[in-house]
Amino acid sequence: MTRREKGGFWVGLAAAVFYPLTAIGKRVQIGAEKVPRQGPAVLVLNHISHLDPVVDAVFVHRLKRVPRFFLKESLRHVPVLGKIVDGSGQIPVSRGSSAAGDSLKAAHQALEEGKVIVIYPEGTITKDPAGWPKDAFTGVARLALQNDVPVIPIARWGTNEIFNGYTKKFTPLPRKTVTHLVGDPIDLSAYEGANPRSASTLREVTALMMDEVTRLLSEIRHEEPPSKKPDA
Repeated sequence: MTRREKGGFWVGLAAAVFYPLTAIGKRVQIGAEKVPRQGPAVLVLNHISHLDPVVDAVFVHRLKRVPRFFLKESLRHVPVLGKIVDGSGQIPVSRGSSAAGDSLKAAHQALEEGKVIVIYPEGTITKDPAGWPKDAFTGVARLALQNDVPVIPIARWGTNEIFNGYTKKFTPLPRKTVTHLVGDPIDLSAYEGANPRSASTLREVTALMMDEVTRLLSEIRHEEPPSKKPDA
C-alpha cells in the first residue's frame, strides 16, 4: 500500500479548505493510476478556469501526492494564503523581472527531490470561447528535456462550466461534472541528447505535449478540436 507523501501543516490546511470547495462539482477520474505514486513527475494540463488550481490540487492530493504549482509571486504577500504558498513548497513566478528564471530553477530542484510539478503551459486560461487550448509557452519543454522524469498529459473539463473566468459567471447549481482524463507518459526518447535551449526543439516538444492534452480533451468532450489553435 502506497503511503501518502508528507505535506506538513500548510498542505493540511490547504486540503481542509480546498476539499470542501471542490465538492461543488461531481468528480470523474479516468486513468488516475498513471500518475506516479512516488518519485518525480511533471503533470501537464490545459487551463480553462480560475478554479483549475484548486480542483487539480485536490485531484493530485487524493492520489497521495503533494502538488507543486507555478503561482504568481504576488500571492506570497496575501495574508494566510502566502503562508500556504511558501509552506507547501509552491513555486513563485515573477514574470517580466530579473527573477523570472528562478522559478524554473526551483522546479528543477523540486524534481530532483522527487516532487510532482503541475504545470499549465498556456500560462493563463484559454481565451477561446469554446475552451480549447491556446499556444503554450516553452518552459514546460525545457523542464522535461533537462530532467529524466515522467511527463504525464492530463485533460480536465467542467471547471469552466462552474466558473467562467472571462464572463465572471459563477454557476454552482445544478452540480456540474468535472472530469480528469490522464494519458500515458509522453515519449520524449526522440529528443534524447537534443539541445534543451534550442528554440525550435522547445517549440516542437511543447507542441507534442499540448497536442496530446488536446487529444485527451477531445476524448472527454466527444468533439474534434479546431484545426488552428486560438490566439494567445
